[in-house]
Amino acid sequence: MKRRDFIGTTAAASVGIITPARATGNSSKSKEEPTFKLKHNINHSVCYWCYGSIPFEEFLQELNKLDIRAIDLVDPEQFPLLKKYNIHASMCWGAGMGIEKGWNNPEFHEELIADYKRVIPLVAEGGYTNLICFSGNRNGMNDLVGLRNCAKGLKEIIPLAEEHGVVLQMELLNSKVNHKDYMCDTTEWGVSLCETIGSENFKLLYDIYHMQIMEGDIIRNIQDYHQYYGHYHTGGNPGRHEIDETQEIYYPAVMKAILDTGYKGYVAQEFVPSWEDKIAALKQGVTICDI
Repeated sequence: MKRRDFIGTTAAASVGIITPARATGNSSKSKEEPTFKLKHNINHSVCYWCYGSIPFEEFLQELNKLDIRAIDLVDPEQFPLLKKYNIHASMCWGAGMGIEKGWNNPEFHEELIADYKRVIPLVAEGGYTNLICFSGNRNGMNDLVGLRNCAKGLKEIIPLAEEHGVVLQMELLNSKVNHKDYMCDTTEWGVSLCETIGSENFKLLYDIYHMQIMEGDIIRNIQDYHQYYGHYHTGGNPGRHEIDETQEIYYPAVMKAILDTGYKGYVAQEFVPSWEDKIAALKQGVTICDI
């Protein structure tokens, strides 16, 4: 399943996820003991959409076994199960119109503002902090115009985010391979938007896979602009599969660079497993990053 398809279907499916057909046995002991221990110098997370073929509750049980304490890209309908398994929502979604229709288009602002004003309090009530957002596609729009439009719309909800302690995170995505025409596709553009908005409650989600495709120089950009990054995603390039020796990014060095900035947030695995055993692939990925 592709991420853009998952974004479009997860809200409709999430009610069913809350009450899965598969029983979990003794509900008084939902959190299973890890089968191995991570160092947790890096706060590990994982994006569920990459494992969507595994029922959500079963996946949470696997995270407990792997000592992974957070999950990315979940919506408020899924929060009750996260509480059951003591898994933190490190990046929430559930607001917006998807990747292609975002804040750069004023035609969408009314709907986006209303939707984010609905979801921001839900994220805070759940005890979580991060809520994803997207620039949208260019569709012929000048990048400076799009930046100004994004800032204008986002400033309408920043006060509410500040009030509730929620951080809006706009994801940096590549427009070369996966998300053709997406506007927030370079560090320079994203940092300029952060500076224009001027709030600690607006950050960039720095996706290492996407930015390797667009501009490379990953470690230098982490060192130079880490103050604008509120979250990180992984992925092997090329292919967006496992982050091992089959691809070109040396993730232990990237993780060290992140730690050296003093970063205390989460790093979420967002590679699409190519192995038949997806959980084994996830275990390998977090182990590589667990420096």
